[in-house]
Amino acid sequence: DIAAVIRGWHHGRIRATRSPRARELLTKLIPNLLEALAATADPDAAFLSFDRFFSGLPSGVVVLSLFQAQPPLLKLVAEICGSAPRLAAYLGRNPAVLDALTDADFLEHLPDADALHAGLADLLSRFPGYEWALDAARRFAREQKFRVGVHVIQGLTPAEGAGAAYAAIAETVIQGLQLVVEAELVAAHGRVGGAGFCVVAQGKLGGAEMAANSDLDLVFVYSHDEGVAASDGAKPLPVSQYFARAAQRMIAALTAQTAEGALYEVDMRLRPSGNQGPVAVRLETFAHYHREEAWTWERMALTRARVLSGPPELRAAVESAVAVALAKPADPAQLRADARAMREKLDGQFRAANIWDVKFSHGGLVDIEFLAQTLQLLHAPEDASVLDQNTIAALAKLAAKEKLGRADAEALIAASAEQQALNQALRIALEGPFDPASATPGLKLLLARVGGANDFAQLDSRLRDTQTRIRAIFDRLLPN
Repeated sequence: DIAAVIRGWHHGRIRATRSPRARELLTKLIPNLLEALAATADPDAAFLSFDRFFSGLPSGVVVLSLFQAQPPLLKLVAEICGSAPRLAAYLGRNPAVLDALTDADFLEHLPDADALHAGLADLLSRFPGYEWALDAARRFAREQKFRVGVHVIQGLTPAEGAGAAYAAIAETVIQGLQLVVEAELVAAHGRVGGAGFCVVAQGKLGGAEMAANSDLDLVFVYSHDEGVAASDGAKPLPVSQYFARAAQRMIAALTAQTAEGALYEVDMRLRPSGNQGPVAVRLETFAHYHREEAWTWERMALTRARVLSGPPELRAAVESAVAVALAKPADPAQLRADARAMREKLDGQFRAANIWDVKFSHGGLVDIEFLAQTLQLLHAPEDASVLDQNTIAALAKLAAKEKLGRADAEALIAASAEQQALNQALRIALEGPFDPASATPGLKLLLARVGGANDFAQLDSRLRDTQTRIRAIFDRLLPN
């Protein structure tokens, strides 16, 4: 079967090998290619994944020339095909990323926040105009997310550190695109006196725990001088409409399908009044709603609120409003009952197929997050230092202040780190759910390495034990 596929390549049955030059390069490369694929944990699966990648290329000469000139690159692509079919499929759709893989710095380290901001700012300065900026941001984010994935697959970056890296990429893109959106808005409609517009992240972005396919939970908050009714441009807009337009353009900048694809999905359900509320809310409305009207689930979500952008005065005001809302005392019994009821509702909506759905499994990430959020709401009114947007950091702070037993905290933190790491690897490697029965040996080997186990069987057993232990803690701290 493999010989038949290779003959098809040589006969020009795919776009990558339709030119004589491509077929000449392929002939020279085949021995090295087969050797690289044979060295993976599951050579047959790796070959099939490579075939999908190779067949998706619009042209083969450049890629085959790269492989011939850079044998380590061929080995790396073979390893990706063997353990992470999702990344391999991405390579097939975006072959230009292979150029980045030849850069030694690409695999040396992940860029920090300053380097990310500088990189995107440079790109945006070279691509003036709204549409060009959207495409540039998409190319930037794709390459950086691919870089994180390769680092995790290669063991160059711990999988549990990927969440912060993905969040830094998203934050950089949001801040960069906000400047583009605001410039377009000012050009069309002028300015609003004393205007401030900020993006507040919640969910996985707020907690810096994003995965490769995470969406963005965002809220848009604005402020302006009293007495200002409209913008001052040639086509003025009423203030509320002006900022609604800003929010809508931000959402479009992040979600719209351009020639370079989409960036992220955006979830706005955490804004005040949910889907019934305005797309952008005034600071005073935001503060009042969370102080006086928010439901328990909204207050739990607010523990992860993090202001990403906007003028310093507005950012500080939003952070103050969040702090005031989280300092409001709650009835402990009612809070625990509400949290338990919400977890059971989620269980009905997203029932885990097996323990490898580490997000929704009993004893999985959602159980741990619910515990951290509920305990923060219980104890923040007396000691705000227990608050942190990140789940593991919050659990550590609760333990340090003796609001959570040391043994429980250690178990929850270890389980969160382990399951976040496994979730990162699964989301990098796969598009859909993980089925152990049909998983390739390469993927199982990757998971065992990420989970620090000798083999997949040991990891599977340990994960079951972990989730059983965490669910027992959950049931004890949030009883029926």
